[in-house]
Amino acid sequence: MTALDADVAVIGLGSWGASALWRLAGRGVSVIGFEANRIAHPYGSSHGHTRLFRVACHEHPGLTPVARLARDLWYELGATSGTELLHQTGAISIGPRGGRALGNTATALAESGVDAEWRTIGELRETYPQHAALPDHYEGIWDAESGYVLVEDALVAAVDAALAAGATVYDRTAVTRVEPDGDTVIVGTADRTFRVGQVVLAAGPWMSIMQDLVTLTAYRAPMLWWRPTESPEDFELDRFPAFIRHYDEENTIWGHGSIGDIPVKAGLSNDPRSKIAVHPDHLERSVRPDRDWGGSAAVLDWAVPGLGRAPYEVAPCMITESPDKQFVVGRTPGAERIVLAGGCSGHGYKHATAIGEILARIVTEEERVVETDFMDPLRFA
Repeated sequence: MTALDADVAVIGLGSWGASALWRLAGRGVSVIGFEANRIAHPYGSSHGHTRLFRVACHEHPGLTPVARLARDLWYELGATSGTELLHQTGAISIGPRGGRALGNTATALAESGVDAEWRTIGELRETYPQHAALPDHYEGIWDAESGYVLVEDALVAAVDAALAAGATVYDRTAVTRVEPDGDTVIVGTADRTFRVGQVVLAAGPWMSIMQDLVTLTAYRAPMLWWRPTESPEDFELDRFPAFIRHYDEENTIWGHGSIGDIPVKAGLSNDPRSKIAVHPDHLERSVRPDRDWGGSAAVLDWAVPGLGRAPYEVAPCMITESPDKQFVVGRTPGAERIVLAGGCSGHGYKHATAIGEILARIVTEEERVVETDFMDPLRFA
């Protein structure tokens, strides 16, 4: 029998990889993790202070059970680390009843057995005056289970919990080779070759350059923070909660109020000017107003006029999309010892702990606890 350096290698310790490392190590699995940069670095998709957390997921009906699993595991990780990572402060969705933000949210809530808390246009205008120019036919849904996750704190907590459970981590160590070899997988770095039983490939946007394994595209997606020009107390989280809001019949803005020293975070849900396909090793980090925040500023100027005309801070980020914009999580067709975890599509962080648990169950061949067929790479085979 071939000697192994570990049962499993996790390649990429962003939110999904770090969570997989934690869930595997907690089972007593011999696992090593590789991260090309430092832990919680700002060069990929797992940085930027916060991510919105929603239980009612309009991107796919199968994601609501995943979000509920993630919620429970965020609290477990928070208890393990001694840090509150998930804050369920509530969120409001605003738009036409049949629009993407409300229609799909209501459907997701109904399918999970939760009654939607509807808000009339009058209630929206009274409770959230920061949102200007709301058409008369708009309505709202309040989701008390939504909120935000502390991004860097959560990632560090997952890696620390994995280390405490026996995992080994190689940070600042790029993997240059992943090759199935019989009943093992060879993992190569510049300094050493490792032999493991299975690999979890969770390299975020760097998976977009692994076209022999999976078809993904990495996009540049800047994050924007704002300092209110007047009455900053009106834009604190308790008065200006997390939101997704239509600014026309098809398109939305999203964001949340300030949280302590973290300014208001807001922007367009999909801005074609700033969403540019990129090679992850060559992400342009300089900022151009016309490309990176001009579109968001133009909409926020009239939709949330108190935020001002220019962002306080802009940070480049990347998202990774599959052809159908759903996650890609499962064994690689034709290379089953490599388990894929990619295609976050700009809404993957909230689900990270659940994805980690799903990956651990795939690796250990345990019974799954949520439906995952819609994520399976086999759909592209």
